[in-house]
Amino acid sequence: MGGSALMGTNLSTFRSQAIQPKQSRFLGYDPWLLVIVFSMIVFGLVMVYSASWNESWRSYNNPNAIFGRQVRNLVLGLIALAIVSRIPLRWLRTLALPGMVLVIVALLTVLVLGAEEGSRRAFINGSIQPSELAKLVMIIYLAVWMESKEDRLQDWSYGLIPLVIMIGFVGGLILLQPDLSAAITIGAVALVLFYLAGATWTQTGAIALGSAGIGLLLVRVSNTGQQRWAEYVNGLVNVEEASYHVKESLHAFFSGGLLGRGLGASRVKFGILPFPHTDSIFAIVGEELGLFGALLVLFLFGFLIWRGFRIAMKQPDRLGMLLASGLTFWIGLEAVVNMAVLLGLLPFAGNALPFFSYGGSSLVTNLTAIGLLLNISRWKLVETRAKDHVATIGFSRRHGGRSVSRLGRRRRTPKKR
Repeated sequence: MGGSALMGTNLSTFRSQAIQPKQSRFLGYDPWLLVIVFSMIVFGLVMVYSASWNESWRSYNNPNAIFGRQVRNLVLGLIALAIVSRIPLRWLRTLALPGMVLVIVALLTVLVLGAEEGSRRAFINGSIQPSELAKLVMIIYLAVWMESKEDRLQDWSYGLIPLVIMIGFVGGLILLQPDLSAAITIGAVALVLFYLAGATWTQTGAIALGSAGIGLLLVRVSNTGQQRWAEYVNGLVNVEEASYHVKESLHAFFSGGLLGRGLGASRVKFGILPFPHTDSIFAIVGEELGLFGALLVLFLFGFLIWRGFRIAMKQPDRLGMLLASGLTFWIGLEAVVNMAVLLGLLPFAGNALPFFSYGGSSLVTNLTAIGLLLNISRWKLVETRAKDHVATIGFSRRHGGRSVSRLGRRRRTPKKR
């Protein structure tokens, strides 16, 4: 550990070290993370109702049907959040492998039983998507696996090759659904975790180049990929040549102006913009609440990402740092991709906007991830002296903090929590 974080304390005077929960916060959780997530949940519920009541009336003859389902999804997600926010993190080391096996079985099963309109992505009329669960479980599994490898991760036979096999197998099952955006998300998160866990630049670059090559190949051989890429490139040159979805999304943002048409006053949600309450909900925010509303959403996600990585920076052990970093990067990546696609800045992808888009699997898994982040934020490293004296290592800015860096070979590993 860096000397700045220890304030000059001589670690040789300590006999043992352990990790204990923080007592200075409400239940020990990061208060800002709680506030930001609660704000996003409330904001998201309001926008789901505003964007979905027309579709709900047309499909179910009830303007509240879709909103009611989202509330039920939220309750399930909050229950999951409450549970995982209090479980001992050491349980994840035991549950990671069974969880990964369960995900693989679900991905195989959905390919056989989940056929719906040419895709095989979900069970129960689209309510349960194994690919969403795969993102969360893969982060947990990789964090546990990379922690167990320690310095051996830099050995190609122990690190790079097994990682490529794992990501290739799970990603391949997801591609068969097909769900290209989910497969790319899992690959990107795995690459970031691999680097943070101590992989060399050579290993990281090899995976990045290989992934880029595979992605290019998929675009070239897939009719859908070719169409989306062509629409994206044409849209960069002339917005009128962009896809219908992107053109209507940009029209929504333009018509919203600075202050928007007003909450509930969107026009494009009436059968013009596809998926207004799911993938396109950010465009509804832009139309109804204007540029200020869109910037507010961007600020909320930026604040959440900052808190998540700050929690990761303060972790005294490898597992906590990798988990917090992976979960934060995943949520941030999903949000950035969703918003960038609707603005025509990235090729079209079917990513939901976390905490805003309607959807059971995405909302429950995102809230479960937040529960894990809250759990991780509860813990701190303490050093115990010979005579039961406990001195807390300072991580706050006034103590010099800790730099955002990868785990090095010489980093001390505390007692596992």
